[in-house]
Amino acid sequence: MKNLFLNSNEDDYIPDTEAEASQQISNDGDFVVCNNSKKIHCVSIIGQIEGHDILPPNAKTTKYEHLIPQIISADMDPSVEGILIVLNTVGGDIEAGLAIAELISGTKKPSASVVLGGGHSIGVPLAVSADKSFIVPSATMTIHPVRMNGVVLGTAQTFSYFKRMQERIVNFVSKNSNISPERFRELMLSTEELVMDVGSVLDGTAAVNEGLIDAVGNFNDALEFLGSR
Repeated sequence: MKNLFLNSNEDDYIPDTEAEASQQISNDGDFVVCNNSKKIHCVSIIGQIEGHDILPPNAKTTKYEHLIPQIISADMDPSVEGILIVLNTVGGDIEAGLAIAELISGTKKPSASVVLGGGHSIGVPLAVSADKSFIVPSATMTIHPVRMNGVVLGTAQTFSYFKRMQERIVNFVSKNSNISPERFRELMLSTEELVMDVGSVLDGTAAVNEGLIDAVGNFNDALEFLGSR
C-alpha cells in the first residue's frame, strides 16, 4: 500500500513505498495517512496514566503533560484531519485520565479510538471519549470502583469524595457511550467476577454488546472510519 505514513517534520513529503514509510515513522513519525491521503494524528496511551506524582522508572507510563499539548496542537493544526487514539493501558491517575478524556471528547476534529490488549480502569473513559470507539476481540476492559493507594482516612468526607469522583466517571462514560449509568454501576460493583476485587472484566465482544464500545475492529477499521469523515 502506498502513502501509509507521513513524517511530522516534513508536511509536504509523502513516502512512495511502504519501506520508505516505515523508515519515516521510525525516525520521527507522529502522523498516519489514510489511503485517501488524509493527515491523521496518532496518539498512543500505554502503560499507566501518570498524574501529579512521578511513577518509578521501571513503570511504563503515559504522562498527561505530554499528551495534553500534543492533542491541543493537533486540534488547532488546520492540516490535521483526524485524531486516532491507540490504547493499551492498565489505568492510573483518575484526574489525569479524565483530563485527557475530556480533551479528546471536546476536539473539533474527527476522532477514533482502538483498544489493543487492554483499556482498564480509567482507560475506559479514555476509550469512549472518541467519536467512534473500536476494540479488538482479544482485548479486555476492567470496570471497578474508585480505589486509592496509601493511607486513607476512613471519614465521611473521604467517602463522599470517593463517591463524587466515581460519579464523574459514570457520567462521562454514559454520556460518551451507549451504556446506561445504571448498567455501568452494576458492572462496576459486581462481586462475581474478580477474585480479589469488586468489578467486571469485559472482552471485546462483551464490551460492544454492553454498549460500552461502538464496534469490534482493529487499527485499520479506525483508520477507515477517519478516512470517511
